[in-house]
Amino acid sequence: MSDRFGIDQTIPVSDGDGFIHEDIQGSSTFPTVHVVSDSVGETARTVAQAAAAQFGVTNPKIEVLGKVKTFEEVRDHLLEHARYHVDQLGDDRLLIFYTLVDPDLRDAVHDLIESHENMHGVDLLTNAIEAMSKISGLEPKDTPGALRVADINYFKRVEALEFTIEHDDGRNPQDLTKADIVVIGVSRTSKTPVSIYLAQHGYHVANVPLDLQTDPPQELFDVDPSRIFGLISTPDALSGIRSRRIGQAASVAGSYADPEYIYEDLERARKLMRKLGCYTIRTDGKALEETCQEILTLYMRTHG
Repeated sequence: MSDRFGIDQTIPVSDGDGFIHEDIQGSSTFPTVHVVSDSVGETARTVAQAAAAQFGVTNPKIEVLGKVKTFEEVRDHLLEHARYHVDQLGDDRLLIFYTLVDPDLRDAVHDLIESHENMHGVDLLTNAIEAMSKISGLEPKDTPGALRVADINYFKRVEALEFTIEHDDGRNPQDLTKADIVVIGVSRTSKTPVSIYLAQHGYHVANVPLDLQTDPPQELFDVDPSRIFGLISTPDALSGIRSRRIGQAASVAGSYADPEYIYEDLERARKLMRKLGCYTIRTDGKALEETCQEILTLYMRTHG
């Protein structure tokens, strides 16, 4: 039997048969991740994507069986996929990530996987739940989808997202002092993505664009400096991003992507940030999540 689970850091190409093929002098492949959940499976999906990225696979094939109620659903699903893999690929190995809060269902699935030598399962919740129960002395509720229950925190996140959308790109500056966090920066420093990400975590965020042609809103100076975060990048990084942004319109976009113009743009922004006394965050070479976590770490020191 060939080694169908061979892995290398190459570009994945989906073939539609349940595997992602890596173009490595032939037919080495990366396995599909089968997610089983009594909720929507988003937790397992995120973990699977993070794990696959360590092998150079940034878009793994993930199949989700969500909202499961019975063991029979899971058993029939997994056995059907095992048969398919044998028929189409000559290999019945399955990689299964599961998030099941019902202990009886979780134990049954565990036993099923253990009884098949070619099923490889990862239980993503049990250790975390047991550790929290042990430390806190509390008993888990065993409620599927508890993270996404429409409780008061859910509605707070919706409200925060609405506020953030209404205060994107400098809109409604009269409300800047009402924001939990104000993000400022020149064009293409990820102000809007950062704002939306933070809003999804329940923060009311406003963002204000900075440029050489306009003055910042006066209301910005009324905001507590510890709530303002200036996003900074390098001229080279911004030039590349802006050039890709304008594409074929570069000839009519003036100096927008010109490194010298960007340098002046950034220098003026830095001068304003120093005047405001706010935090500054480098965004070049960082993932969105990394930038946002840096912001939240600083924010929580004062407003936690």
